[in-house]
Amino acid sequence: MVQASIDGVLLGILFALIAYGMALQWGVMSIINIAQGELVILGGYVAYYMYTAGIHPIFGVIVSPIVMYFLGLLLYKTIINKVINRDLFFSILATFGISILAQQLMNILFGSDVVVAQSNLGTTFLFDDSVSLPNAKILSAAVGTLVAIVLVIYMKKSKLGRAIRATAQNARAAKILGVDTDKVYSSIFGINAALCGIAGALISITFTLHPYVGLPYTVRSFMIVIVAGLGNLPAVALSGMGLGVFEEFADYIFGTEFRIGAVFLLLVFVLVYRRFKLSRKREYLK
Repeated sequence: MVQASIDGVLLGILFALIAYGMALQWGVMSIINIAQGELVILGGYVAYYMYTAGIHPIFGVIVSPIVMYFLGLLLYKTIINKVINRDLFFSILATFGISILAQQLMNILFGSDVVVAQSNLGTTFLFDDSVSLPNAKILSAAVGTLVAIVLVIYMKKSKLGRAIRATAQNARAAKILGVDTDKVYSSIFGINAALCGIAGALISITFTLHPYVGLPYTVRSFMIVIVAGLGNLPAVALSGMGLGVFEEFADYIFGTEFRIGAVFLLLVFVLVYRRFKLSRKREYLK
C-alpha cells in the first residue's frame, strides 16, 4: 500500500501538469483538446531522439517545451483559430483530426516500436528496502512541481498572465479595453503545448513511448479537469495525485492489463455523477 501510494502521488503530479494545460485552454478558449495526449508523446519523442544522439534525456525538459511551444503556435494559426468562439463540437472535431494526423505522422516518422530513454538515474530504497522508487520518477515529480509553481507565479505577476485572466472572465470586455485576445489565445495554446512537451520529456525517462499511447493521457487530463474545475491549480494537483493513486492501486489489485480499463471505467462514473448533480440543480431551480 505504501509503494502504491507513493508511486501514485509521483505519477499524479505528471498527470496534473498535463491537465493544467487542458484546463487553461478549456477555461479561456472554450476548447477541449482531444490531441492533448499526442502533444505529450511528441514532446517525449524530442527527448528520446536527444537520447539517441548522445544527449542525456533530462535536457529534453528544456528543449522539448521550446519545440512544442512553436508547434502549438503553428497549430493555432492554421487550425485552432478557426474554431474559436464556435460551438464546442467544432473544437472537439478539429482536435480529434489533429490527434489522428499526429498518430499517423509519428508512426511514419518514428516507427511503431515501443521506446524509452534510459536515464540511468538509479533507484532509491525506503523502509528497509521494502519500497523502491526510481529516481527518474522522483526527479519528474520535482520538475513537475517546480513548473507548476513557476506557472502560477507567472500567471499572477506577468502582463500576459493578467491578460489571460481578463480574457477568461470576459473576452469581449477585455478586447474593448485593449487586450489582444488573439495573441492571448495563441499564447495559451503555445503554453499548453510547452507543458505537454515538459511532461512528455519526463514520461520518456519514466515510462514508454509509442505513437498510439497518447489517448490515455487525454482521458486522464479530461477527467482531472472535470473533477477539479477550470483554472483551479490546487484542485487540479489534488485530482491528479488522486488519479495516480487510483491507477496504482488498480494495477496492484487487478493487474497491469486492467490499469487503463480502470481509468476509463472511472471516467464513466465521474461523468454519470456530474450528470446526476446537474440534473439535481435543475430540479432545485424549478
